[in-house]
Amino acid sequence: MKGKAPHRNIVFWVSSIIVFLFVLWGALSPKSLGDNAASVFDFTTYAFGWFYLIAVFFFTIFCLILAISRYGKIRLGGDDSRPDYPFFTWIGMLFSAGFGVGLVFWGVAEPMSHFFKPPMGLEGQSEEAARVSMRYSFFHWGIHQWSVFTVVGLALGYFQYRKKEKGLISTTFNPLIGHSGKTPLRRTVDILAVIATITGVATSLGFGILQINGGLKTVFDLPNNAMMQLIITGVLLILYLTSAMTGLDKGIKWLSNLNLGLALLLMIAVLIMGPTVFILNSMTLGIGDYISNFFEMSFRLTPYEGGTWVRDWTVFYWAWVIAWSPFVGSFVARVSRGRTIREFVFGVLIVPPFLAIIWIAIFGGTALHLDLTQGTNIAELVNEDVTTALFVTYAELPLTFLFSLLSILLILTFLITSADSATFVLGIMTTDGNLNPGRFVKFIWGLLMAAIAAVLIISSGLQGLQTASLIAALPFTVILIVMCLSIIKVVRKEPHIPRKSKK
Repeated sequence: MKGKAPHRNIVFWVSSIIVFLFVLWGALSPKSLGDNAASVFDFTTYAFGWFYLIAVFFFTIFCLILAISRYGKIRLGGDDSRPDYPFFTWIGMLFSAGFGVGLVFWGVAEPMSHFFKPPMGLEGQSEEAARVSMRYSFFHWGIHQWSVFTVVGLALGYFQYRKKEKGLISTTFNPLIGHSGKTPLRRTVDILAVIATITGVATSLGFGILQINGGLKTVFDLPNNAMMQLIITGVLLILYLTSAMTGLDKGIKWLSNLNLGLALLLMIAVLIMGPTVFILNSMTLGIGDYISNFFEMSFRLTPYEGGTWVRDWTVFYWAWVIAWSPFVGSFVARVSRGRTIREFVFGVLIVPPFLAIIWIAIFGGTALHLDLTQGTNIAELVNEDVTTALFVTYAELPLTFLFSLLSILLILTFLITSADSATFVLGIMTTDGNLNPGRFVKFIWGLLMAAIAAVLIISSGLQGLQTASLIAALPFTVILIVMCLSIIKVVRKEPHIPRKSKK
């Protein structure tokens, strides 16, 4: 059944016009956008950093408690439904979701940035700084990040597959606001979800574009500037729009398999060619540090000594994943029909973070080892240009050119598959839940997504991308909290879940 035509869909027109006006601002006055982005970033991280930290910790605890409670037996579907995919196929799909371009970008860049400029007043490029850099990298890519995706995926999966309702963010509010009426509120929620989604995806797209440019500069000595980044954006736009418009399902599945194969190949090759024992040791120690400092890192702010480290890193990460969550949540919900809540939570909350930790340990651990024991200057080079982090590490390993080329290909395929999928998800969100959105809607969102990434890169680079996520995520954080309350209310009414007997 077809959804509402675009000319009648308020969510489509309001959200697309808001995004278009933002793009127009960046195109006509990039300096003004850049200056305002810097001011907004500073204010938002300062005024609402505490809110992001508390909210994401709440999501983490909420998911864990729900999974181990008696409600963990509820299925995302009918009581007799079973998973659409075998367990290992499902794990493979979560693996694909967990390996986004963000992890490829930050896998070396983050630990080396912390190593060069560590938190807590530690001496830069010291052994202690290396240990703390690994701990915080594991923390930022660990279960806190994936708890946000779990909440969205769980809510969408529950209402779509068990309650047979539309796959819209506003639908998850039904237990609190009723199944009819409240149209302005519903439209507002969906518009905010669309703006958060396109901003989060555009941020990741921007990271990938910057990293591809950094790789091309390192490998082929091509210029690393705004013009080159616009060319890369244009090429990506053509590739993913072609895929989205022609419905090349087989092509996307082939690219997804290629992503997994390339990621595994690079991980295994660097693990073998790099300092294998050091990688395994530092990963083991890092996991222990992560577990031991779990609560302290979850709530760490610096109101007494000042500084912006937590705001620049932890607060930004939580805002970014909140903005990215409608997209990833839609994906994990779509592949998890038939799973119990317990299976869903532990699968989504544990598998992708563990794979991320392995990636960071291999690539970040190799770079740390090279700087600590062989006198290389990877940390300094990363501090000068964060986009080249992965490639300057490859420069110290055998088969540099091959690894760099494969990594550029990996980033490119990640961007194409993510952007293609995002146009589809945004299409669903702006056509009243239509599972087959029209080409016009997908084309508009594909175009606006690339345009946002382009104007943010031109106006203020990395900080512009970070600011966009922060702004979009702030109202959506409130929506996520309400979503959790809605889940609690609806599962308590499940007729087949035995209640504890009163004594």
